[in-house]
Amino acid sequence: MANGTNNDPIENFSETDMDLKQLLKSITPDIYSRLKLGVEIGKWPDGKSLTSEQKELCMQAIIAYEQGIPEDQRTGYVPPKTTPCGPESVEPQLLAWKN
Repeated sequence: MANGTNNDPIENFSETDMDLKQLLKSITPDIYSRLKLGVEIGKWPDGKSLTSEQKELCMQAIIAYEQGIPEDQRTGYVPPKTTPCGPESVEPQLLAWKN
């Protein structure tokens, strides 16, 4: 990381966070999908509920993992609109005040 310009969230950990950095780099697609499902349904595969701390840590791991996959495959991705929301040739309608 030269001049603090590295945008990789995994690379920005300090030396004391080396174990966490190694853990995040070892996430496989299978582990990623299990973490994602756990956050979605609030349970581990064995049926036990995730604590709020576990949900938070899982979401952080998911976000870190998703930095290495294409944007259109990330959680919450919404593709850009290619057409306008409403009809293109709608004339503004004037309001008539009644007394």
